Amino acid sequence: MLEKEQLEKLYKTGISMKEVAIRLGCSEDKVDYWIEKHSIQKRSRSEASYYGYWRLRNSGKIIPPFLNGKSFELKQVRDLYLEKGFSAQEVGQFFGRSVSSVYDFMRKYGIERRPIAQTNNFIFERKQLSFNIKKNLSKKEEKLKVAGIMLYWAEGGKEVYRDGQRRATSVNFANSDPEMVKIFLRFLREICGISEQRLRVHLYCYTNQDIDYLKKYWQETTNIPLTQFIKPYVRENFSENKKHKMEHGLVHIVYSDKKLFLKIMDWINEYINEQ
Repeated sequence: MLEKEQLEKLYKTGISMKEVAIRLGCSEDKVDYWIEKHSIQKRSRSEASYYGYWRLRNSGKIIPPFLNGKSFELKQVRDLYLEKGFSAQEVGQFFGRSVSSVYDFMRKYGIERRPIAQTNNFIFERKQLSFNIKKNLSKKEEKLKVAGIMLYWAEGGKEVYRDGQRRATSVNFANSDPEMVKIFLRFLREICGISEQRLRVHLYCYTNQDIDYLKKYWQETTNIPLTQFIKPYVRENFSENKKHKMEHGLVHIVYSDKKLFLKIMDWINEYINEQ
């Protein structure tokens, strides 16, 4: 249990829930749970943007108190929009002003609007990680990391093409071998420090197989709740001589975080370049 007085005092200093969790030595989910449990009022989006700005700018110094409806300051607007990549909506939240007033101010002082794609890139770069890569690995953990990288290199989804361009996707590992699936999940859990709630299982099987049995089998194998299983894909047209090829079907272990996907791809490329 987290004491309300201590939790509320930390949160009201303007630090994020992640930072509160680090100071209290617990998970972010636990902090979120007890904030709700103690009915501690969460920050509005504008207040969160304000404190996020000052944490980036002040490097740990005292953060000024949040006030709504502040006057625009050209230097701050340039810093937020051009340097830090905030959207016009986020700039407005920071000052407690409307989006239209932000655009009016930008036009007045010649601040050009950036393309949507560039804004999306800024948002992606600032997006909070859902995982925590473990450092200072033991020899056993180093082996597990290499095993996970090699498994993904062989059996993981790499890149998709849209509009003729390469685009990264989620972590998506497909296999029918339960031992390989277990090793890859250990890699995600022990090395990558993933959030269990983001894991999904997508089962592929044939019409002549018992779907409920397969779901239970993979739930026990992966230790992922059935509530996180995606609707299975059941193949109807298949060759009879292949119907026993995958006794327990095939599963996709999916983790929807583009940054983790890119990190794993970086590890694979590092390995390739070392050879």
